Formats: sequence, C-alpha cells, structure tokens
Amino acid sequence: MKVLVINCGSSSLKYQLIDSETEEALASGLCERIGIDGRLVHKPIAKGLDKITIEAEMKTHETAIQMVLAALTDKEHGVIEHLDEIKAVGHRVVHGGEKFASSVVITDEVVKAIEACNELAPLHNPANLIGIHACQAALPGVPMVAVFDTAFHQTMPKKAYMYGLPLSYYEKYKIRRYGFHGTSHSFVSKELAKAAGLDLKQSKMIVCHLGNGSSISAVLNGESVDTSMGFTPLAGVLMGTRSGDIDPAIMEYIMKKENKDIDGMMKLLNKDSGVYGLSGDLSSDFRDLDSASKEGNEAAANAVQVFAYQVAKYVGAYAAALNGVDAIAFTAGVGENDGKVRGLILEHLTYLGITVDAEANQVRGEKKMISTADSKVKVYVIPTNEELAIARETVALV
Repeated sequence: MKVLVINCGSSSLKYQLIDSETEEALASGLCERIGIDGRLVHKPIAKGLDKITIEAEMKTHETAIQMVLAALTDKEHGVIEHLDEIKAVGHRVVHGGEKFASSVVITDEVVKAIEACNELAPLHNPANLIGIHACQAALPGVPMVAVFDTAFHQTMPKKAYMYGLPLSYYEKYKIRRYGFHGTSHSFVSKELAKAAGLDLKQSKMIVCHLGNGSSISAVLNGESVDTSMGFTPLAGVLMGTRSGDIDPAIMEYIMKKENKDIDGMMKLLNKDSGVYGLSGDLSSDFRDLDSASKEGNEAAANAVQVFAYQVAKYVGAYAAALNGVDAIAFTAGVGENDGKVRGLILEHLTYLGITVDAEANQVRGEKKMISTADSKVKVYVIPTNEELAIARETVALV
C-alpha cells in the first residue's frame, strides 16, 4: 500500500509517499511560502534523482496539495503513474487533548473534535485541519487518518499530568500536562527495545528527543508515564529558542521592568530564549554554538552546558519515576548528530552505571549503541522517523 503522509503548517506543507510493504520512502518534499509566492522542493527518491525546485504561486493549501500530487505523478520526476495508487493519507495533528488516546480514521465528527482542541494549539491545529480539508478535496474517497502528537502520552497517570493549580482549572479548561513529540517517542521507544534486545512489555526506557524542540519521556512497558513538555511545547528543558521551565514569577517581573504585554512576553519565551537567548542571540543551531565555543565564546559554551545539564536532570528524574532504567535513546537533530552534547549529558549519569564508548559516540544519524558492552544501562542513538510512524498507524487503521 502506498501512503501519503502530510505534515501541514500555517504556510508550509511537508510530505512523504511511503510504500508500506517495504517501508521505503518513494518521494519526499516541502511546499514553502504558501499564500505568499510559493516554492515546491520535491525529491523523487525511488528514481534516485536529485531534488528539484518548482517556483509557482500557491495561494492556498489546496493549490499546494495539487502541486504535490502533480509532482508525484509527473512523467520525469514522479514516482507513481496514477493518483489511485495512493490508498490512504496520514496526517500529523499536534493536539488531540484528552479526546484522542490513539490515531483515528478521520470523519466529520473527528474533524469537529480536532477543531475543539484548536485553542490548545492555536498555531498548529488549524493548519493541520487545513491540510486535512485540502487532501479531502484533492483525493475524494481516499481514507485519511489523524495521528496525534499528544496521543502517546495519554497513558500518563494523574500524578504525572496534574499541575498544582486549583482543581477547577482542570475540570473547566483541561489544564494539565499533555506532552508532545509523541509520534517520535512512540517510534523510538519501540526501535530502542528491539535494538537493546528488550521485551517492550517488560522494559524501562528513557527517550531523549533533542532538537530545536526538545522533550524527554519515561516509557514503562511500552507506555509513556511522564514527559517533559507540558500544557504546551514551551515546558521542559530549554530548547533552540524556547525557555523551557522557569519560575513563573519571572514573567511578571520582566513585564513590569520592560513594560511588556502578555503577547510580548510569550514571544520572548518562545522565540527569543533557549540556547539562542542564552548565547547572547548568537544562534539556536548547536553547530554554530560549538564553532563559537571553540573560538572562546563563553556564552555559547555556557548555553550548551546548561542544555546538557537540564537534559541530564530530567533523565535522572525519570530514572527515579521508573524506579530504574534499562536503556536510553538519543534521537532527533541534536540527539542523533551531536556526540559532544550526548557526551556532556552522559557525564552526569555515571551513577546509573553508564559507561560510554567514546569512539562509538562519534556516530551521526544512524542507529548505534554508544555505551560499552559492560554498561549497566544500554545507550543508543536511534534515528526518529515520524513519517514512517504515521504511515504505520495509517495502515493499521485502514
């Protein structure tokens, strides 16, 4: 079965066409600047061709979807002959609230339920819905599935997801920890169990999804029991430009000192903080921070140290939550590719009996054990593949 996977943003649309039998990506691409001028970057992987760029006006997401389908069926750089070869579409949806604990086939009722979660993810869910409607218009009759970032974490117990606020705020507004990156955490935890030779249903694992957005999860017997992101993706460790956890009274203090309104404050926390802000607005890219550190930039070096320290603290907390840990995975852009950051994190975890294979830890972007054979906890780099995870969920339902 060929499955089209869609990840729709407010002005962009990522896609992959996956053969579910081989689990190989046949094509991938990105539509950018939708509603502005428009650009499609398409890579026909199955044909072994280089990516091509098509500049064209994309006033709407419907237009973008039509361009994607045209690229997939193009005689030169297409990978299928007819659209009827696409048997299902899997959509990434960021927030499912408490309504969705698993992926679902999209119906009118499901669309309404996703719309009801819009206020929980105002930057993401409306865009995800745009992609759903655009695909429904372009591919009538093709079954579609919603795969939620929050669903994997719906197994968290109340002691992990409740905040120390008046109960009425949970009862009225569902203010609680939801967690994100769930599709990645689910995929990587399963791959980690296989790689480490663990029985998924009898395992204690910690997954560190580290990138421009970062989150850590505790996975017990294959289920998420805690995760670092919270009501929004702003919580947890500091990230590329997000502050992560801070004393909430800091907001009031800064707002009074700087005469900021709440919108200005939220911009500061989401866009101007993290390693970017801590490095003196140098960069949110860890490669830039590493280069600057080597040149003696103390702020850049400190930003990386703070990041690694915070991740290590969460790993320690989750080792306690799990009452032990069998294996740890590093994934996503930083987790998969930055051996220096992994090393800084693992330096704090020797008390768990972890010993690192320094040579193996130089790995970039491939599955590999980076702990020594006698390490009490197995540590792996496990590349994430959210698109494949979405495709698998889609096939299972349709």
